[in-house]
Amino acid sequence: MKVDFIISRTRQCFLLLLVSVTITAGASAQVIPSPSPSPTPTVAPTPQVSPTPAPSLEKQFFKNILRDQMAIWTSPFRLRGEDAKWLVPLGAATTVLIGTDSRTSSFVSRNGSLPAASRITSIGGSAYTTGGIAAGFYLVGRATNNRKARETGLLAVEALINSSIVTQGLKFATQRPRPNYDNNRGRFFKGGNSFPSGHATSVWSVATVIAYEYKDRPLVRYGALAAATMVSLSRYSGRNHFLSDALIGSSIGYLIGRYVFKTHHQ
Repeated sequence: MKVDFIISRTRQCFLLLLVSVTITAGASAQVIPSPSPSPTPTVAPTPQVSPTPAPSLEKQFFKNILRDQMAIWTSPFRLRGEDAKWLVPLGAATTVLIGTDSRTSSFVSRNGSLPAASRITSIGGSAYTTGGIAAGFYLVGRATNNRKARETGLLAVEALINSSIVTQGLKFATQRPRPNYDNNRGRFFKGGNSFPSGHATSVWSVATVIAYEYKDRPLVRYGALAAATMVSLSRYSGRNHFLSDALIGSSIGYLIGRYVFKTHHQ
């Protein structure tokens, strides 16, 4: 029995490390700027041609999502030494939480500690809420000709779609039951959909875009991140997810939100 337990935990740790590599590397992929052209000798003035405006984010929306997905899922093949600053801490934290998930989830009663508060807070991470917030930014931006709000809405929706695709793929691959099932053991490949937390992923992807767009407004920036943190923790306190589910879900949302902003911000 002890040997089986060790093998099971080893498989789980290996799986989580692999997930950490994929998500961290994919979401933190950098945009390589085009090299600056070499200076040319001064020549006689020539008629100026108006530059062609860049395609709008609306026109590039679906193409950008396809490019994002390609970058995210293929990025492990482009890992660099500096990625260790993300991979090592995230992999170590995930491994520790996986090993202690069964015990830490037992600290919460079966119906969840603060169940009512957790349920209300969790609403902030639902697809309806996060999608509504993103759509609200876009519609207000269009109506008031506010380019920042308009871009915030578009990039938030893009990040939300990207992170949802990744999350659903991982849920299907890992099949981890939620805390109230499988005797609270938190094992993988048992037909569940607990890993990672979709609410944490959704709220962090949208909150991160907002935080980057409004980095000059501390109240908005830190308010968005604080709200995302509360939603993620509510998934644990409501006994909907293990702590490692919330950690990886939050990481996916944050890193993909950051990637989308840095790649498509105009």
